[in-house]
Amino acid sequence: METLTKIDLKQVKESFNKAASRVHKRVVICAGTGCIANGAMKVYEAFEKAVKEAGMDIFVELELDRHDDHKTIHLTGSGCQGFCAKGPLVNILPEETMYTKVTVDDVQEIVERSLMNDEVIERLLYVNPVDGTKSKGQTEIPFYKRQTRLVLGECGHVDPQSIHEYIAHNGYMAAEKAFLKMTPEEICNTMLESGLRGRGGGGFPAGRKWLLTLNQPGEKKYVICNGDEGDPGAFMDRSLMEGNPHRVLEGMMIAARAIGADEGYVYVRLEYPLAVKRMRKAIEDAMEAGVLGDDVFGSGHSMHIQVMEGAGAFVCGEETALMASIEGKRGMPNPKPPFPAQKGLFEKPTVINNVETLAAVPLIIRNGPSWFNVHGTERSKGTKTFALTGHVANTGLIEVPFGTTLREIVYNIGGGVTNDDGTVSGQVFKAVQIGGPSGGCLTEEDLDMPLDYDNLIARGAMVGSGGLVVMNQQSCMVQIARFFMNFTQSESCGKCVPCREGTKQMLSLLDDIIEGRATEETFSLLEEVGNVVKKASLCGLGKTAPSPVLSTIVKFKEEYLQHINDKKCATNNCKALSDISIDPEKCTGCTVCARKCPVNAISGERKQTHYIDPEICTKCGICNQVCKFDAIIGFN
Repeated sequence: METLTKIDLKQVKESFNKAASRVHKRVVICAGTGCIANGAMKVYEAFEKAVKEAGMDIFVELELDRHDDHKTIHLTGSGCQGFCAKGPLVNILPEETMYTKVTVDDVQEIVERSLMNDEVIERLLYVNPVDGTKSKGQTEIPFYKRQTRLVLGECGHVDPQSIHEYIAHNGYMAAEKAFLKMTPEEICNTMLESGLRGRGGGGFPAGRKWLLTLNQPGEKKYVICNGDEGDPGAFMDRSLMEGNPHRVLEGMMIAARAIGADEGYVYVRLEYPLAVKRMRKAIEDAMEAGVLGDDVFGSGHSMHIQVMEGAGAFVCGEETALMASIEGKRGMPNPKPPFPAQKGLFEKPTVINNVETLAAVPLIIRNGPSWFNVHGTERSKGTKTFALTGHVANTGLIEVPFGTTLREIVYNIGGGVTNDDGTVSGQVFKAVQIGGPSGGCLTEEDLDMPLDYDNLIARGAMVGSGGLVVMNQQSCMVQIARFFMNFTQSESCGKCVPCREGTKQMLSLLDDIIEGRATEETFSLLEEVGNVVKKASLCGLGKTAPSPVLSTIVKFKEEYLQHINDKKCATNNCKALSDISIDPEKCTGCTVCARKCPVNAISGERKQTHYIDPEICTKCGICNQVCKFDAIIGFN
């Protein structure tokens, strides 16, 4: 690869675009983790084979010096395209036709009809679950149309393993501008003017953090990209690293220039092997091209970046624990101050930003702060990515401006609330858990609230890293609270007593409620312990650990009291509180349930209605599993 410090970036962009213009069609296959898990790479291999067998030329990487006009197929993978519920996804360009849930068996038909004869295969198009209408491509699908994809704009469109294509999309031009035409103070002030706040959960202004670090004495400083995304159901940072790794590197370069650093670390959890692989390749390609290394862009400044794999401890998402991990120590948080800007990695001033924050930086430098802060609210500028999961028709990765309502996300982008079997048939919305284990619940009364940092904190929740789990009326909120408490308790580093012991006691109290042993004193004690953990824990993760419990106590108090006083779970999710019986209208007296019951709790004559003795029944669920007539009542 030719050294880019000897070539104008615009020249590389022009060469790539010329080569791309000679391509007959491009096939882009989603190769993010979700689609790969569903067989995307087998689909990719099938395309490569089928196109060759059809006698067409195929390129998996464009040759920039190719000058003939022979029609070719450009086959590439991409990062996550966002629409995880419909993967594997295949996009045909320039027609912008998107096929969903593509299998190996579909490939030959796509090659023959779409690549060779410009036909659209109707059965592979997206079908709206509400009205049954079909959409040809992303420009027509509500899931995409109603988003504002700035940070995610190139994810799913560019080949994440091609530095040339990244440059063709104006990549590294913001870094070049920062290194050659801007002072560190100008960069920091641009970030302040943009209103960019940290997307990792805290919401601290990025420009202010950089300025604090810049003003610290010392020649050696560090930049860290926090990719330790540990929230259940969250995959925003992972998808950015997989789908546009060069954007993350460029953001780190600009941050380094802003504070006077020459070295950086990308901290990625071990469970993200594809993100690790693509970040490392991006660094290698950038080094080979001369974008990273010594004398960046001929500026006289150096920048070196390496990837550090974390062991997957949730607490290492906290910045002081993360730095300890990089230093080879056990990942445990330390009290602040001093803050990382004052005394960070190896006791040097350090800036730590999460992946999404850094990915927004090149856009701001390139387009200006007013371009960015035209989106959002007065105190929460720009856009936010969310991992939309749970009981919603369209699950996946989305990006919307701050100020977007929950109703817009759930019903218009998400396509509506679903039943447990995934169908959309009038199921009623109950709540969303936003912000993961550090966040809280929002209910129906919050559906029209503009989502931003301040509004969420006022409702007992937080933006967090961006996990957003939708729940229908069949969800038990006590079980939901227990799920997150079990997670935070098991992930507690154990350094401070309030978090180590408090979360354990909270989990035990929740078990008492779910298993029918609780009294109203249990409820009061649960709330009291939660508030102690919130106030007394050492780090931010411990302080927010009780949030899912405390927010559900406020929003769903009656549901807790029903569990405690009536020993009932209205959703039948709490097995110990469920009344198990047999529907006499459905029971045929086949005796299968009685024969399979391990404690002989079921009685009845053949071809007569059977009965369950509640005093003997252990609610193991075997009868429900073996009954062919759906006659067992009480299991959800």
